[in-house]
Amino acid sequence: MITRTIPEDIFETKLNHIAFAVNKEGFNDCGFAGEVACRYWPELMECGEHEIGEVISKKIGNKTYHALVCHSLKEGWGDNQREVIKQCFNNIPVDNDVPISSIAIGTGLIGRLSGADFGQIICGMFDSDKNIAIHMGGTVEQMKEFYESQNQNRKSK
Repeated sequence: MITRTIPEDIFETKLNHIAFAVNKEGFNDCGFAGEVACRYWPELMECGEHEIGEVISKKIGNKTYHALVCHSLKEGWGDNQREVIKQCFNNIPVDNDVPISSIAIGTGLIGRLSGADFGQIICGMFDSDKNIAIHMGGTVEQMKEFYESQNQNRKSK
């Protein structure tokens, strides 16, 4: 569940866990994943193929980075983004009360170009059992209102 929003740069977070999206083909040289690879985790740039829903974790200093395998370069994000994001966060190997920093997954250029649906992604984050601090503007109340509107839209379809 998203428990708070943080407007600061995620690389400056005081939290010890950082989650972000990667593709299943294992080519992560662009976007936020590329930034993590360049700064801290060069093996992530070409890490080999993984299954959707997997989490690849690496401890670097006092931070643990969690790469969430949630989309494909070839097939995009798919129709079940909400469930995939929930599954990925739930698969992060930390207790549910441990706070996890996350970027606003799917809002960058690569996410938008490959079909990320931020509404589904936010809902998946809210549906997760994990304690998520999302790094973006806005308040948790605004995120909850958005979540509720997405759920209403889903029920009406």
